[in-house]
Amino acid sequence: QVQLVESGGGLAQPGGSLRLSCAASGRTFTSYTMGWFRQAPGKEREFVAIISGSGLGTHYTDSVKGRFTISRDSAKNTVTLQMNSLKPEDTAVYYCAAGRSGHWNGSWSSADYKGQGTQVTVSS
Repeated sequence: QVQLVESGGGLAQPGGSLRLSCAASGRTFTSYTMGWFRQAPGKEREFVAIISGSGLGTHYTDSVKGRFTISRDSAKNTVTLQMNSLKPEDTAVYYCAAGRSGHWNGSWSSADYKGQGTQVTVSS
């Protein structure tokens, strides 16, 4: 059974950092593009960052550029989101997703696999 399991969420102060991990199991994901999405209370789920199967290509939503970094370790089948300079508006449930490279359009709805999410709260 294929699973994506997120971890690393929690409470951080404004300006602080958190590191989210997404552990994939049940298959290898080297041919899959991996992404992070988030959903704040009362808002639509939104795209955060995406990384290609090779790990060489990344893309971020404008609001996190320069603060968040997505990376992957194919040997460990994991994807990481390093979040620095956190702001209260980063508070949300963060989700990991995967879609076949070259076939996935990067949207949450069309992802082949989706995690259950991890809560991130940024507050003083």
